[in-house]
Amino acid sequence: MTIPAEPAHHALGRHAQRSFGALVADLVALTKPRITRMVVATMLGGAWVADRFAKANGLPEASGRTVAIALLGTVLVVAGANTLNMYLERDTDGLMERTKDRPLPAGRLAPEVALWFGVALSVVSVAILALFVNATTALLGAFALLSYVLVYTPLKRKTTLSLLIGAVPGAIPPLLGWTSVTGNVEAPGAVLFGIMFLWQVPHFLAIALFRGNDYNRAGLKVMPIERGERATRYHIIGYSIALLAVSLLAMPLGVAGPVYSAAALLLGAGFLGFGAWGLKAGTGTRWARGLFGISIVYLLLLFAALMIGA
Repeated sequence: MTIPAEPAHHALGRHAQRSFGALVADLVALTKPRITRMVVATMLGGAWVADRFAKANGLPEASGRTVAIALLGTVLVVAGANTLNMYLERDTDGLMERTKDRPLPAGRLAPEVALWFGVALSVVSVAILALFVNATTALLGAFALLSYVLVYTPLKRKTTLSLLIGAVPGAIPPLLGWTSVTGNVEAPGAVLFGIMFLWQVPHFLAIALFRGNDYNRAGLKVMPIERGERATRYHIIGYSIALLAVSLLAMPLGVAGPVYSAAALLLGAGFLGFGAWGLKAGTGTRWARGLFGISIVYLLLLFAALMIGA
């Protein structure tokens, strides 16, 4: 029995659909969706705590619609920054095992497409925050975007201090949630910023420990390569201690209760303890991978406790 050939226009239509789907998938990949999910959680955490703070202090409160628009703007800010970061690092990404299959180094997208996509996302995101949220949130969003793309990204090839510089825009999402509600940067909002800033250091140093060869091959300056693994592990402990201390400031500032404080103490002590275990001989990359995973769980549980105990 002979099977009739598929009409040419049907075959072309199916191919076009597959191509469009692949294009969309690659554009989404440029935005680093896994990072964006974390941003959503921390931004909403900041907004939730700010709402409770505003009610407790008789301050004007933002509407749910404003917070939803702020969330959209924040997601687009991060998406734009990540896309432009991928555009600027396309050559470096091609040298690293974990990034060589990204859309640009793999040749699935033209660099110009990524560039204009990133620019469009960036312009639209800041415009949304400025027009529909407030000026403070828009300015913070623009600062995060520009500092991440124009300062942090090029410095990754020059100095290990790029980690601390990059941690500044990385810590802004919960502050965007806060300012979307209050319109100002109060002390509790600064604590949320501090938690995110300090958390990023052990989180990314853990990655650098088990991805050190990849970073070295690409010419990126990371602490394990430049200063050694021992120094890196001591930095993880130092920043974990600072993170524990700053996380406990939420209760004295009136944005968290004893439930949060107990959770912050337990989570922080556990995170610090696992970090200190890294000084034991023979822990190697398995410990670093474990610390990376635990850092994500720690942050999500801490913000959950903050929202529940606010």
